[in-house]
Amino acid sequence: MQQIKSQIRDILDFPKPGVIFKDLTPVIGDRRSLQRVTQCLADPFRHSGITAVAGMEARGFIFGALVARELEVGFIPLRKPGKLPAKAHSVSYELEYGAAALEMHMDAAGERDKVLLVDDLIATGGTAAASCELVNKTGAGIAGFAFVIELDFLGGRESLCDYTVHSLIHF
Repeated sequence: MQQIKSQIRDILDFPKPGVIFKDLTPVIGDRRSLQRVTQCLADPFRHSGITAVAGMEARGFIFGALVARELEVGFIPLRKPGKLPAKAHSVSYELEYGAAALEMHMDAAGERDKVLLVDDLIATGGTAAASCELVNKTGAGIAGFAFVIELDFLGGRESLCDYTVHSLIHF
């Protein structure tokens, strides 16, 4: 993971002043790093009975879809409002630098499903907690969370204390 961590670049003052954005595009652009990250995100959940992976817009789509392929299950997109064509559940939440909302098709999962939630990064945990709430609205179970990066100093993991949280790289 040290080699992958060295590929992550800091972008200062993005998306607003005072924020240091952790840019994973160099990792995504390197096929070996991307393959390694995908395998490492999936490994702890290979024998967990997962029936689907859900990924948060936007970078969670990249890693979530790849993890779903690695685990040989389907992928559920968790989208920004107004982007899904069928009836959807919606959850609003606070980010470290504003407010947001996510939506999920009502029929994307059900009571027999066990969903792994995947995103590129966990900061304060707002997006992850909202995603958990969305999946719970369908009656599906949560297998856990997998993140490429965890910003430990923001304490996001604490909002997910009832679930397994797997992060590859810590800052």
